[in-house]
Amino acid sequence: MNDPVTIGGVTVKPGTKKAMELPIAKLVTGSPMSMPVVVLNGRRPGPSMWLTAAIHGDEINGTEIVRQVLETLSPKDLFGTLFAVPVVNVYGFTAGDRYLPDRRDLNRSFPGSQRGSLARRIAHLLMSEVVNRCQYGIDLHTASDHRTNLPQIRANLDHVETLELATVFGAPVMMHSSHRDGSLRQVASDAGATVLLYEGGEAWRFDPHATRVGVDGVLRVMTHVGMLDKEEHQPEPSAMSRSSKWVRAGQSGILSLRVDPGDRVARGQVIGQIHNALGVRLSSPKAPIDGVVIGSTLSPVVNRGDAILHVASIAESNGVD
Repeated sequence: MNDPVTIGGVTVKPGTKKAMELPIAKLVTGSPMSMPVVVLNGRRPGPSMWLTAAIHGDEINGTEIVRQVLETLSPKDLFGTLFAVPVVNVYGFTAGDRYLPDRRDLNRSFPGSQRGSLARRIAHLLMSEVVNRCQYGIDLHTASDHRTNLPQIRANLDHVETLELATVFGAPVMMHSSHRDGSLRQVASDAGATVLLYEGGEAWRFDPHATRVGVDGVLRVMTHVGMLDKEEHQPEPSAMSRSSKWVRAGQSGILSLRVDPGDRVARGQVIGQIHNALGVRLSSPKAPIDGVVIGSTLSPVVNRGDAILHVASIAESNGVD
């Protein structure tokens, strides 16, 4: 039998599921703000894993992935413990903002502290109550700033177990990505956890394809590490990338893209046109490298220097059409 888990003063017995709220602070009106957490404590011993979403308050697609994963699982069939945090940045989520009220980026504030800024206090709460209990973690993100991303895993692919889990997750692309200082992935990895960061879709939208890839990937990883006793279905092979380049607008104007995330492009290929408001063509942006489009702007109005297309160079290309 698994051991009981106590979090935020609430004890979750083996074979049970409980939803709770971890107090953060109060608004100026005196209303409490808290972080929602759902704990599934398996009946039998096994690994511990966390799922986090909406660390950036506008990246809500991960919240739907968490909901669908929880809908699929029963603690009676689970080995170990799953800690699911569908909304980490509750301030940004409720205010329609990527950041916290003081404009700090929560994902540059880890490991946090009990007496620091609001961002650092929230980071400390998540680390102490959830992340530090787990051997594995999956952090769910989307693109931001009127952009969309092809479903992809970003991880340290030089770490053997991380590469193994990234492959099992089965996103169309897995990007080798060094850690960013102060990010949840960096701090949790330094503490010994194996961490994947999933990107897919756009801010403030539920993307059905990115959601499906995310849910399937999470469940495959849970099966692979021994949290679920089910047949492990092999995903389509992921393309691996170790470098990428952005295409930037050479002129300000109205952009018409000719390619979408997931499309292959060749170096020098025209990927769109920029016209002025009178319909005069100003420039024809080109792909800087051979690769796969992993992200693009959603805004047709661009200024000179704006990022309009993200292309990944592919080292192992099977799995992306």
